[in-house]
Amino acid sequence: MASSSTSAVSERRGIPAAAFVEDVQTYLTQSGLDVNSSLAFLQERLQQYKLVEMKLLAQQRDLQALIADFEVSEGIYSRARIEDTDSVCLWLGANVMLEYSCDEATNLLQKNLENAKASLEVLVDDLHFLRDQVTVTQVTIARVYNWDVHQRRSKQAAAAAAKDS
Repeated sequence: MASSSTSAVSERRGIPAAAFVEDVQTYLTQSGLDVNSSLAFLQERLQQYKLVEMKLLAQQRDLQALIADFEVSEGIYSRARIEDTDSVCLWLGANVMLEYSCDEATNLLQKNLENAKASLEVLVDDLHFLRDQVTVTQVTIARVYNWDVHQRRSKQAAAAAAKDS
């Protein structure tokens, strides 16, 4: 029985993949760690995953706010008198405003919207991958801990049997 089966992806955008541990004894032997060190390592990895998840969620929130700024709802109406114009001014940020023709402005805004949506899609995929790694790590922690409890109980039972005989 193999100690761990690696997933098809070893990492995604710098996020390392967590290996599922099938045989805890082999895992501990191959890693050269005792139970407490292994649990500490896995807990540290879990905290790293949680930190990355918080950062990705913040990026997702920012991108969703950006997308909301670009979209214009068809259900919103306003009355205004606008004379025919050949250009519009777009606020680009960082105290920069540029004048564009109406077609250029529309193309620029649509391109920015498409880029933001594509970035959001990649970010959501990263979050799904990360959540899978968190789950695998939590399961591994539970398996190592339960294996340790089982080993201690076996030793206590063996010691009690030796003491009785």
